[in-house]
Amino acid sequence: MLEYKLAASTTQVAWIWWAFGRTFRDVASLDAMVRERGPASFLQRTRDYWRLWVKCAVDISRLPEPVQRLYRRSLLIIRTQVDNSGAVIAATDSDIVQFGKDTYTYMWPRDGAIVTVALIQAGYSEITRRFFHFCNKLMTPEGFLLHKYNPDGSVGSSWHPWMSADGKRQLPIQEDETALILWALWEHFAKFHDVEFVKPLYKPLIKTMADFLARYREPHTRLPAPSYDLWEERRGISAFTTGAVWAGLAAAARFTDAFGEASLADRYRRAASEIREATERVLFDTKLGRFLRMVNVSREGEIAADSTIDSSLAGLFLFGMFEADDPKIVSTMEQVIGRLTVKTPIGGIARYENDYYFQVSKDVQNVAGNPWILCTLSTALWHARRARSNADLQKAVDILLWATHRALPSGVLPEQVDPYSGQPVSVSPLTWSHASFVLAAHQVADRLNHFAAAEAIAQEARV
Repeated sequence: MLEYKLAASTTQVAWIWWAFGRTFRDVASLDAMVRERGPASFLQRTRDYWRLWVKCAVDISRLPEPVQRLYRRSLLIIRTQVDNSGAVIAATDSDIVQFGKDTYTYMWPRDGAIVTVALIQAGYSEITRRFFHFCNKLMTPEGFLLHKYNPDGSVGSSWHPWMSADGKRQLPIQEDETALILWALWEHFAKFHDVEFVKPLYKPLIKTMADFLARYREPHTRLPAPSYDLWEERRGISAFTTGAVWAGLAAAARFTDAFGEASLADRYRRAASEIREATERVLFDTKLGRFLRMVNVSREGEIAADSTIDSSLAGLFLFGMFEADDPKIVSTMEQVIGRLTVKTPIGGIARYENDYYFQVSKDVQNVAGNPWILCTLSTALWHARRARSNADLQKAVDILLWATHRALPSGVLPEQVDPYSGQPVSVSPLTWSHASFVLAAHQVADRLNHFAAAEAIAQEARV
């Protein structure tokens, strides 16, 4: 037993390590290695590896320094939430058990798709490939994915029933979770052009999913058939899901075009076109001047509208169905921002009007709900896509800075924050929050770089 005696007001570093192995020889070998190299060398090697791992396929140098720091930290945090088998875990914070008696330690295919696109844009191909292979193993014969899954691929807990209230069979799904896999896979292919990777997924995943999306339609409107909404709370035909299904079909059409199946591409493209037309006709309320959150269609074709202002309406432009500067989108987003901006010094955007989840305030006129990181960052994407100058981009930059102020000292972003104190609420980190930050940073950086290049060309022309 070694003894160390420290004089008063002095310090000494002590190292403790554990060695694990299948045999005593394995353990002894590891222990000898640590003693030979010194414990500090292993920590330094780990630091060096992750500094090397964090790369920027997008030039973020024109973003404010705090945004750049949180961008890099977000990539690192996202990586800790991605299982080596490919599952993207929503969150690993157990505090949520106090609210719902369950955790977020599941893979929601939607969250996984959005997180994966953030990594794709940042230049990571290998870990994103694993995600698509993982999803391929989860596919049902009908072509859809279920609510959520455990990291090993087994089906996760769900409150979505297989039977409706009147005793009829229904699919317990959120259809956007199927559609966004196709959207994300096309983003991967467009970025890396990895034909040999995509080919084995073409028939079992791409075509099977696309066939499901094309046929799972409401007969009167030709919109996607009812499923559960983004927030997992209500069943119907939601705007977010509609935008996601359009994106999935559009991606499938591009894939089938690329693989030489023109007639199939036409079928998927026609289905997407019908959905877009129905979205303008059915989901846009001319009196309100904005899109509806959701509709339900009776067997006779009567439409019941849900006009609640909801941040998920951003899904209509996020995945490309409408441009960010489309007048219908502009009107919708202006109303979303006007109604859901939290009117306290904390600011941010709530999920929807009178959001009950972890509700802190009943003053719904000023605090429609707790500010959510991902909802707020969706407005940064909207501002960035509309921007035509650096001045136009400032709102998006300000939102990125807002998010950096909501992060914990470690860089961890929560799901939502207290509207008065700004303290984290619900799980921290939420992987989707970090992915939203990465995606918004990419969009803002891309526009900043574009404007800088344009200005450089203009200056050269003047000279």
